[in-house]
Amino acid sequence: MTTNTSQNQVRRLLSLVPYLREHDGVSLTEVAAAFNVSEATLRGDLNVLWMCGMPGLMPGDLIEIDMDAVDGEGVIHLSNADYLTRPLRLTADEALALVLALRTLREVVAGRDRRAIDSALVKLEAASGSVTPSERASVTVTAAREEIQDRIGEALREHKRLDLTYDVASRAETTRRMVDPLRVFVLEGYGYLDAWCHSAGGLRTFRLDRIAAVEVTEVDADDHPGAVLKDLSVGWFDALKDAPMVTLELKPWATWIAEYYPTESVVPRDGGGATVTLRVTDPAWLRGLLLRLGGGARVVAPRDAGHSAAEAAQEALAQYEALFA
Repeated sequence: MTTNTSQNQVRRLLSLVPYLREHDGVSLTEVAAAFNVSEATLRGDLNVLWMCGMPGLMPGDLIEIDMDAVDGEGVIHLSNADYLTRPLRLTADEALALVLALRTLREVVAGRDRRAIDSALVKLEAASGSVTPSERASVTVTAAREEIQDRIGEALREHKRLDLTYDVASRAETTRRMVDPLRVFVLEGYGYLDAWCHSAGGLRTFRLDRIAAVEVTEVDADDHPGAVLKDLSVGWFDALKDAPMVTLELKPWATWIAEYYPTESVVPRDGGGATVTLRVTDPAWLRGLLLRLGGGARVVAPRDAGHSAAEAAQEALAQYEALFA
């Protein structure tokens, strides 16, 4: 349920009036669900609304609500509020947040779902008026090829089992397994599939870009009521709280890391630069970051956290030297 602060209530009331004008006779239950509040909170909103109106505060100036219908039939009839015909416009930040969320979702769906998102984006940007979120919004998500995402989406809609061919990076091998898809999601710039793996006999998470091939089978997917999916509603730090910490020394031109990624601590260094401590859930992500920074970052602790990046850099140099030898 939405937190019922005074600020939230004012914003809700300004949207509630045009909604009720367009849905005369709507049930109390339906409106409460639409605004993600309890029926008790909605009744409180209605009690506030019928004391609001135009200056003068005479009976003809106030919004009228048939409270007898609310109490007796559980429906809402609102009148005398023609001056509030539209809900509030989105602010620039609100529009940007919605655009980013939709574009992130767009990267892990395909087919008709992607077309629906494209349509929503067009409408959202048009409704934003002078706000141009497309000029400020940029999303990069590593996901699967479109045909693979199409088949995963089909399996999720039709509740079918998938025949999955997957590249296991940690073991440098490709496996084939039958899985029941549960959901797709995005975390830290990568698209993932949560599924019940029949080979492993349990819940597994697959990175979409490592799915080499997939086929939708004719077999109905089983229900897995005991599968507990990761809670993705928590913030960055809650999601990272169990991840190991890595400390980096950054040169001045690399201190943008402290602003771009969530950190545990940032200590400025004499002469510029900073020492930062952050939590790392994926060693491959850290390796990529260190390679991208080149000499701009040095791993302080744990000492072996940067070994794979050093090995990758040495391998690349060796191949480069062999190419031009």
